[in-house]
Amino acid sequence: MSTSESCAVALVAPPDPLRVLKSLVLDAVSSPLTKRQYEIALDRFIAWAAGRAFGKPLVNQYRSHLEGLGCSPSTINQALSAIRRLGFEASDAGMLDPNIAAAVGRVKGVRREGIRTGNWLTRDQAKLLLAAPDSSTFTGKRDRALLAVLLGTGLRRNEARDLAMEHVQMRDARWCIVDLVGKQGKARTIPMAAWTKLAIDEWTAAAGIAEGRVFRPVRCNGTLAGDRLSPQTIFRIVLEHSGRVGVQIRPHDARRTFARLAFYGGSGMEQVSLSLGHSSVTVTERYIGVRLDLADAPCDHLGISL
Repeated sequence: MSTSESCAVALVAPPDPLRVLKSLVLDAVSSPLTKRQYEIALDRFIAWAAGRAFGKPLVNQYRSHLEGLGCSPSTINQALSAIRRLGFEASDAGMLDPNIAAAVGRVKGVRREGIRTGNWLTRDQAKLLLAAPDSSTFTGKRDRALLAVLLGTGLRRNEARDLAMEHVQMRDARWCIVDLVGKQGKARTIPMAAWTKLAIDEWTAAAGIAEGRVFRPVRCNGTLAGDRLSPQTIFRIVLEHSGRVGVQIRPHDARRTFARLAFYGGSGMEQVSLSLGHSSVTVTERYIGVRLDLADAPCDHLGISL
């Protein structure tokens, strides 16, 4: 058996070294969301690959396995990204031949056809969703405030989790979320509608929250149970209330809804992009789902006639 083959078998056969390598991969990832997704992907791969030699052929087989399950290209590519990182960490720890790790790194992902734009709510659907929580209850006030923030400011799920009372400040005679640090460490200020601020005030007054995180877990007896909600809880809240009104969406769809309703309501594309914290207007256009409007086309605004 060659040195490369013996190293490859050593990576997959014993379970403990794999768990150690998985920990190294997760420790190298800074984003909590990415870390969680990598952990799930690696656990599935390790369970599937048990007892088999780690290398490019095995990873290609796993990609085919995921395709056979009907997984989306983004899910498959994310799993491959985690597995490539596993190979890199194994090589760096001296547990895998560098040539095998390099070969694993060259495994191609699945091509994504078209652009996944997600879902949006109409204005009437958004109103129904905001009215879904029972605002006479303690938890209902919190859930309505959370939905008002997601729909009214376009925050990401993790940004809503990290939103603190200190972020809510007055700027230029209006309430804003100030200096919120979002994706890739970018800080931005987001104007806030009056109804969003009202929903936050009703919740925080009922909960007695004057500082710290705005959205927190609630016990069955109506008392606070922690310092902030988890991303999974935010996901569940949105899914639960949207399902009640028959327009089931996810938290990121609320962000898309904010962008779409703002743009078609008259806001400029650049302003929407700044509120969302996008790196370019092109990304915002995908959120909004801009399409050629044949009823109100650009040529109708030229001001020329014969």
